[in-house]
Amino acid sequence: MASKILANLIVMGSGILARALVQAYRQALANASKSGVAQETIQNTVRRGSKAMMEQEARQILGVTEQSTWEEILQKYDTLFERNAKNGSFYLQSKVHRAKECLEAVHQGNSQGTPS
Repeated sequence: MASKILANLIVMGSGILARALVQAYRQALANASKSGVAQETIQNTVRRGSKAMMEQEARQILGVTEQSTWEEILQKYDTLFERNAKNGSFYLQSKVHRAKECLEAVHQGNSQGTPS
């Protein structure tokens, strides 16, 4: 008889504890979304972490070096984009396009930074 009561208390106690944890988690999510701090931190981390890597990855995808001219980059882009349009996959084609966009942003930033 005592074991049944003890088992019931454990089951009820764990149920109450689980509901309290879920409620606390929901409240924490609501507070984080209201302040926007969590989302802003995640976005900044992604931006910072991806910029240096993205340029290197883009150069690897297009097969160009840091010394390549913009015309060489465009030529590589056109070649790879057309190949993947005909025989390749949409995924590879989009990777090539994203690589060109990244290098274009880098190129525009470099051309604005140099005096004319």
